[in-house]
Amino acid sequence: MFLFVLIAACSTPQDLAPIPNFQPTTTSLEPITTTSSAEPTTTTTTTTTTTEVLAHFTVLVYDEIARMSFPVQMTARPGATLSYIATKDGHVWVYDGVEVKDTPALDISARVLDSGERGLLSVALHPTDPSRMFLHYTANNDDTVVSEFSFLDDFTADSESERVLLRLSQPAANHNGGMIQFGPGETLYVGLGDGGGSADRFNNAQNPGTLLGGLVTLQVNGDPDPTLFGRGLRNPWRFWIDDDIIYVADVGQGSFEEVSVTDLVADINYGWPITEGLHCFRPAAGCDTTGLTLPVIEVNHGDARTCSITGGVVYRGEAIPEIVGTYFYSDFCGGYLRSFRYEEGDIVGETDWTDQVGIPGRVIGFGVDGEAEMYVGTTDRLLKVVALRR
Repeated sequence: MFLFVLIAACSTPQDLAPIPNFQPTTTSLEPITTTSSAEPTTTTTTTTTTTEVLAHFTVLVYDEIARMSFPVQMTARPGATLSYIATKDGHVWVYDGVEVKDTPALDISARVLDSGERGLLSVALHPTDPSRMFLHYTANNDDTVVSEFSFLDDFTADSESERVLLRLSQPAANHNGGMIQFGPGETLYVGLGDGGGSADRFNNAQNPGTLLGGLVTLQVNGDPDPTLFGRGLRNPWRFWIDDDIIYVADVGQGSFEEVSVTDLVADINYGWPITEGLHCFRPAAGCDTTGLTLPVIEVNHGDARTCSITGGVVYRGEAIPEIVGTYFYSDFCGGYLRSFRYEEGDIVGETDWTDQVGIPGRVIGFGVDGEAEMYVGTTDRLLKVVALRR
C-alpha cells in the first residue's frame, strides 16, 4: 500500500488518449438562471474545499492492485469473491481479491476496434444468473455492440456464445458513451453518445427518433427491445445506478463537465446541445431550458486541468462507513478525486480528496468488488481506495 504524492507530468490535450473526447475552447459563458423542470439543487462553483481529516480515519489512499493497460471498469456480484475487469483492448480479467489472474476470463480482442475512444468499454454481470456476462464494445466496423456471453465456469466465459442485444452504426469515431449497468427489474441500461464530431454535428441528442445521445434500456430476457429512456446527452462515458437514483457524468464540449442526479425515471432530457453544464451552449442564440434537467454539479475546464469527467460510483462498502452513500468522481486530465452526497434532492458534503490520495495519472474508470469496495482505473493501473486509520 502506498500514497501517491507526485503529480503526473503535464501533457497538452492533443497528447492525451481521447477517453472521452476533449475539444478545448476559450469561450466564457454566463450561467443559465432558468429553473429546470426537475428543479435539482445546482452549484456553479468550480472548486471544492479540501477535506479536513475525519475523526475515524487518518486519510484515504490508493492501494495498487495491478498494473494493466486501460482497465475501464471493474464489477462483481454482491458478496462474490471474484471480480471482473474489462480492459479496453477486448479482454475481461478475473480478480480474486489477491491478484489478477494471468489468463483472461474472456478474449474478444479480435472483434474489438481499440482506437481512441473506441474499444471494450464496459462489463456487467446479470444480477441473478451467474452464468451471464454483458459487454459494451466497438466492433471492427465502428458499430457499437452490446452483447451477452455465457460463462463456462467461475473463471471462463465462452467467446463463441455471443448473443447480440444491440448493434448500432456510428457516424463518427468519438462519443461512443460506453457504460452498461443493471437497474431494477433486470433491465440493462446503456449510455450512448451523440454520434461524435462536435457541437452535436448530427443533431441526435434532441432527436427522439434515434438512440444516439441517449440513455437506452434493454430487456435481456427475451426480445431486447432497445428503448430510448433518456436523451440530451453528449457523451455519457459513465453513469451509476444506486437503487432508484441515477448519477450521469456527461462529458462536455470544451468548457464544462457535468453530473446530473435524478430518480430513475424515463423521459429525462439532460439538455445537450441546448445546454453545456449550467450554461447555454450557444449563448448568442439564447436557449429555452423548459423541460430540461440541469446538472447538480458542473466543473469548469479551467479547474485543475479538467477536460473530460470520469464518473463515478456511490460507495456502499463496509470498510469505510464514514463515506457510505457518497458519490465519487474524477477527470481524465485532472486526475483528482472528488465527491458529494445526494440527499432528498440536494447535494451536500462536497469534498476534494486529492490532497490525501494524490493524482495517480489519467483516470478512466471506477469499479466495485463483491463487497462494494471502490476501485479506480487509470491508463496503466488498477487501484483500490482504502482508509488508513489511527
